[in-house]
Amino acid sequence: QINRIKSLIHKEFLLDWKEKNSLASILIYVTSTVFVCYLSFQTIIETTTFNALLWIIILFTSVNTITKSFVQESENRLLYMYSLANPQEIIVGKLIYNSILLLLISLVTFSVSSFLGNPIVNLPGFLGALVLGSLGLSILLTLMAAIASKSSNNPALMAILSFPIIIPFLITIIALSLNYSQ
Repeated sequence: QINRIKSLIHKEFLLDWKEKNSLASILIYVTSTVFVCYLSFQTIIETTTFNALLWIIILFTSVNTITKSFVQESENRLLYMYSLANPQEIIVGKLIYNSILLLLISLVTFSVSSFLGNPIVNLPGFLGALVLGSLGLSILLTLMAAIASKSSNNPALMAILSFPIIIPFLITIIALSLNYSQ
């Protein structure tokens, strides 16, 4: 079972590595969003503004990234995958891969957004909150993307389904990360 999950994670990695433009577009999105924020603020001194902007950038990047996780799967590919692994293994593989990918994106977003001014007082605690927030977002959005993919594969449905769940989560994770910023 673990070997099948590793194979599914490897498949996801190969698909993303094969289409390097998707990874490049994520990096361009993050850097351009931070650059626009930099042009608007020049420097951010207030910690609540920094945290809010950081988590908003991570949220929109994660929605765009994780939506493609199930959208790229055609019906024939899904049937083939179901013949190789059971649905639980496929979901666990996608959860692990999306968690790793979103964690890397969150770390890149944090390091790029540090150019706005870094009000972080307790860096290890903040990085812990960043890891927890990234894992939580990836799990929530992956499960919502899986549900949305079974109904005509509409990416807008994922955003609609995840909105009531993501808002309380974001409020909690912003409050947690503020504890390490002040």
